[in-house]
Amino acid sequence: MTDVLRRGRASLALSFFAQGVAFALLVTRIPAIQDRYGVSDALLPAFLAAVPVLAGVGSVTTERLVKRIPASRVLRWSQPVVLLALLGVGAGERMVELGVALAAFGLAVGALDASMNMLGVSLQRSYGRSIMLSFHAAYSLGGIVGASLAWVGAHWDLALFVSYLPVVVVLLPAALVGSRWYVDGRGDRGDVVGEASGERGPLVFKVLLPLCLVMTFAYIGDSTVSNWSAKYLQDVLGSSEQMATVPYNVYMVTTLLGRAIGDFGVRRFGAVVVVRGGALVAAAGFAVVASAPGAWVGMLGFTLVGVGLCVLVPQTFAAAGRLFPGASDTAVARLNVFNYVGFLIGSPLVGALGDAWNYRGAMLVPMVLVLVTLGYARSFAAQPDRYGDGHERPRTADVGRGSNGL
Repeated sequence: MTDVLRRGRASLALSFFAQGVAFALLVTRIPAIQDRYGVSDALLPAFLAAVPVLAGVGSVTTERLVKRIPASRVLRWSQPVVLLALLGVGAGERMVELGVALAAFGLAVGALDASMNMLGVSLQRSYGRSIMLSFHAAYSLGGIVGASLAWVGAHWDLALFVSYLPVVVVLLPAALVGSRWYVDGRGDRGDVVGEASGERGPLVFKVLLPLCLVMTFAYIGDSTVSNWSAKYLQDVLGSSEQMATVPYNVYMVTTLLGRAIGDFGVRRFGAVVVVRGGALVAAAGFAVVASAPGAWVGMLGFTLVGVGLCVLVPQTFAAAGRLFPGASDTAVARLNVFNYVGFLIGSPLVGALGDAWNYRGAMLVPMVLVLVTLGYARSFAAQPDRYGDGHERPRTADVGRGSNGL
């Protein structure tokens, strides 16, 4: 493996890490942001919904941009915008300033998420083996660091700007320096509606749709844990307020651990087996949560959810790259939009069902949706006939041309 690819992998992992830190610092300090700007409870959902909506716009825009410029350039300049927008959230005083900062954050996050995963997919092809989970493990690690820094800021009652500034001062120059070693893929600027031969133009949406649904279902599950685990433990299972904060932290740690070792599982057993196993474990976790007699069993359930869900999103991006090797950038950008669709649907869906029915029953909905992923697992199978660029390895489970039909 060349030094160019190694440096490219390390620099991209740094970008995933920085994005995890920035996003965690934003979402975990929402109460402080609300207090600083005087955002009412009625208006807060509109502000929060605007970020993923604009992120979807940013992802679609990136699809167009990468047909003219390399994805590495989009990533190089979108990451500083995300970090500066985060700082803007902490520095403003008026609600209009918050709106502008969040709008910039949302648009840049969409471009950042799309371009990061584009580079990850192309690097995986160059490596010839599964490495996509390692990048998302770096994101999970960043999320843990960001959430920990947010706890420190809240504990010491630091102003948002004071809490955010040191992070931006460290990560911004690091990201800019690291961007020198990004590695772009070759031949990935075609349109998803047809490769050079145009052989699959009319059928592409049908090919990509299963992956879009898996992405949506995974983020519905993720947003359920992020937004409702604390309330569920405290209000339904009778835990203390302090104990109710534990499940999400455990969820993040298990996500990190699962992704750190997940690539080895993909190389050994193949993506289909890993995705099916992840879906079954996540569904079992939600079932445990829904039937838990007490808080400790509920925490076990959320832990299982983290172990299962952590493999789905990285493998969905990787599968898109395998299905459309001549247009993987476009496929990834379109698939990335469904990240935000799941995020927008998940939390309101569970909340509405919990209020109208009960929260135990509401937890069964993400369980069922995750189980639906089993029906789409074949979309994650290796596609050896779609790799014509010489990067595949003979016996690699997820991208190669093994003797067993992989």
